[in-house]
Amino acid sequence: MDKSSTLLVHYDKGTPAVAKEIKEALEGNDVEAKVDAMKKAVMLLLNGETIPQLFITIIRYVLPSEDHTIQKLLLLYLELIEKTDSKGKVLPEMILICQNLRNNLIHPNEYIRGVTLRFLCRLKETEIVEPLTPSVLQNLEHRHPFVRRNAILAVMSIYKLPNGEQLFVDAPEMIEKALSTEQDPSAKRNAFLMLFTCAEERAVNYLLSNVDKVSDWNESLQMVVLELIRSVCKTKPSEKGKYIKIIISLLSATSSAVIYECAGTLVSLSSAPTAIRAAANTYCQLLLSQSDNNVKLILLDRLSELKSLHRDIMVELIIDVLRVLSSPNLDIRRKTLDIALDLITHHNINEVVQMLKKEVVKTQSGELEKNGEYRQMLIQAIHACAVKFPEVASTVVHLLMDFLGDSNVASALDVISFVREIIETNPKLRVSIITRLLDTFYQIRAGKVCPCALWIIGEYCLSLSEVESGISTIKQCLGELPFYSVSEESEPTETSKKIQPTSSAMVSSRKPVILADGTYATQSAASETTFSTPTVVQGALTAGNLRALLLTGDFFLGAVIACTMTKLVLRLEEVQSSKTEVNKTVTQALLIMVSMLQLGQSPASPHPIDNDSYERIVLCIKLLCHRNDEMKKIWLESCRQSFVKMISEKQLREMEELKAKTQTTHAQPDDLIDFFHLKSRKGMSQLELEDQVQDDLKRATGEFTRDENDANKLNRILQLTGFSDPVYAEAYVTVHHYDIALEVTVINRTKETLQNLCLELATMGDLKLVERPQNYSLAPETSMLIKANIKVSSTETGVIFGNIVYETSNVMERNVVVLNDIHIDIMDYISPAVCSDVAFRTMWAEFEWENKVAVNTKIENEREFLDHIIKSTNMKCLTGPSELEGECGFLAANLYAKSVFGEDALVNVSIEKQTDGALSGYIRIRSKTQGIALSLGDKITLKQKGSS
Repeated sequence: MDKSSTLLVHYDKGTPAVAKEIKEALEGNDVEAKVDAMKKAVMLLLNGETIPQLFITIIRYVLPSEDHTIQKLLLLYLELIEKTDSKGKVLPEMILICQNLRNNLIHPNEYIRGVTLRFLCRLKETEIVEPLTPSVLQNLEHRHPFVRRNAILAVMSIYKLPNGEQLFVDAPEMIEKALSTEQDPSAKRNAFLMLFTCAEERAVNYLLSNVDKVSDWNESLQMVVLELIRSVCKTKPSEKGKYIKIIISLLSATSSAVIYECAGTLVSLSSAPTAIRAAANTYCQLLLSQSDNNVKLILLDRLSELKSLHRDIMVELIIDVLRVLSSPNLDIRRKTLDIALDLITHHNINEVVQMLKKEVVKTQSGELEKNGEYRQMLIQAIHACAVKFPEVASTVVHLLMDFLGDSNVASALDVISFVREIIETNPKLRVSIITRLLDTFYQIRAGKVCPCALWIIGEYCLSLSEVESGISTIKQCLGELPFYSVSEESEPTETSKKIQPTSSAMVSSRKPVILADGTYATQSAASETTFSTPTVVQGALTAGNLRALLLTGDFFLGAVIACTMTKLVLRLEEVQSSKTEVNKTVTQALLIMVSMLQLGQSPASPHPIDNDSYERIVLCIKLLCHRNDEMKKIWLESCRQSFVKMISEKQLREMEELKAKTQTTHAQPDDLIDFFHLKSRKGMSQLELEDQVQDDLKRATGEFTRDENDANKLNRILQLTGFSDPVYAEAYVTVHHYDIALEVTVINRTKETLQNLCLELATMGDLKLVERPQNYSLAPETSMLIKANIKVSSTETGVIFGNIVYETSNVMERNVVVLNDIHIDIMDYISPAVCSDVAFRTMWAEFEWENKVAVNTKIENEREFLDHIIKSTNMKCLTGPSELEGECGFLAANLYAKSVFGEDALVNVSIEKQTDGALSGYIRIRSKTQGIALSLGDKITLKQKGSS
């Protein structure tokens, strides 16, 4: 846009008004027609039409009207029309409106006076305003507050004009006088705002002389007071102690907006524990009193900022923060739990866990739509608490195990992962956890949860009774063998037709259980009735979860059952003295495995068994037939050792990340330290004393003097033109979250003045110019800084290109200098992030955009290539260091990053070393949007060869 707009009106471009029609309507006597015509004229002006022919008509026929609506529309029209010529001088016809404005300012109707005064606030032409100043001053003493409040604003805007101080020499004194006698809250607020803007010292004096009354002032005036305090404390930090007392008194105000601003002002001005505690308490009170979810999210953001800077104080308020979990909104609950988990200590862990347990129990009784997701968040939070403080695990693990059969698969998966970690890190709980798991195993219906539960049974059933219970539980959940009969196999279709109607009650009752995670087809339930004998069908309702999953074709689960049975048999051999019992159990295990292989190779199965599962089951059969000590050691010890190593690495990684977060930049050893205790303390309150101490500590640790790295700034300077061009230009590019700021330095290298110099820019991609370029004049051999803002709407590589156009005094031809392109890198928008393996796999399955990049590099080492990709893409490697160790010729790793727009970027690197030493494979990128997948792919293609 060419100029700023103070008005926005909807305009239907499909029916343009004709100037001739408007003119005829304005010349008539019909008031409604005039109002309609004026509205059309205003809309035409707003959309770029000039319509100069209407001006005289409006002066003749509209100006004398007494109708209030017409007068208001007239002022809007006068606001929009051009009042100056190309040289900036006021047009002579503008004198015609001055008399009308003067008449309006002394009009007997207060509404006409008020809207005219408001119109004067938007006038920037001193020549038009100057004759009206006496009338404006008269309105400062008008009886009606509507007129007075607009008169004060008019005085302020005129006083701020280039020559405004000459028009109103004693304006601050008059406004200060009016402020002392004014009773109307809005007029009082405007008067104080005028003093704050134009005469800050007078505003400060008025504030300090009325300190006791501040808490009784109107909300709008209190907001201006806070703005004044922030401004004064920035320029005079030594005086902020007396202003902080005013802010503390305003914390008891009735307005939520004022309380929120007070808390924000306190945090920005002081680091004293008393002030921070008061601000944090205020945010917590607002969280509980406000019903708007957006307000709650903003308050949680403020608390999160306080947590990062003043964790010790926030720890005291953790229970107050957790009360926000009563909100039904998932985003609010997630953010609350994130804040609380960072504030857990040995002193409050029991209270926090108790509160989280109550919330988990609530999710059972409630019928809310999002209860499953909320329960999953709570389980993850309790898991994090138990990992940090193992002593609380015993109080929560049994409660959570009730949710192993949860219909929300993700929630059940979190529970079993939690149980697996706790049973290893808390040996005292092993017996009780195993007993509870065996008792509740039949409730587990999810195919993703059963393998993990079976692994726990195979690894942690150690005593004779536990091993026997484990084998018995698995056999019970598998039902009677075989899984189908030979006679039924020959005519599966007919049998299914015969049996299905008779067993319909079983199908309908089992159907919700089998379809819990939404992945099993309805035919699977029918298959159960087809293959099972009548006795199994009746008994499987409560105990046939493994059987049901196997009959749907989940042969990976079959392989896990075989491995678990093998481990249990090998351990039984150690703890059972009777060889007869051992051999009997071996026979039963072999029968189960053979039956699973028969089912997998049978045409009655929904699909044949996969090769991996087949080979795994066959390996277990061979092992049970030929048992030896070496294999026993591998199966009973090595698996668990690998798990212990994985947990210890995870804890080590978390500790390293925590250390990296807590690292702060300190001052140099020879920096000056100001010792507070050597100063005088006369006349200082406790709050001022604390604030002074905190300031000195900050100064001592270099927090006040921390600057950006100048080398990084230099890296962002881009040369736009050549050194031999008449105009040299270079740009400093700053990428913020949602916009790009360009600071272009333009140097005139010629000996003559360049006129109408304009920086014209255009964009490609999801970039948008915010404003139109302006024309400048550039003197010989001088430089100027031109700023341009570009809006960013998505994570995508964009290009900014353009040229510099200018005219010289000798030749009236426009000269053009084409600029180099500015490439906006996707790396400016994405940052490394962490997510769980389960979340990564879920997103990988959901995201529809995939970009597959073939590996083409000169790098010959797999790990070196992975490190190069991580560095080039600014992503986090989710695959642990131990998983990447060794030289086997293969490497697979998952990378993850998050954009500033909240988009997820997933990358899977799969590479193989060829016989000639070269690397081959693919890098697959997945995201929810096309832009990030394509841009990351282009970046990897460009960087993977090993170039910098």
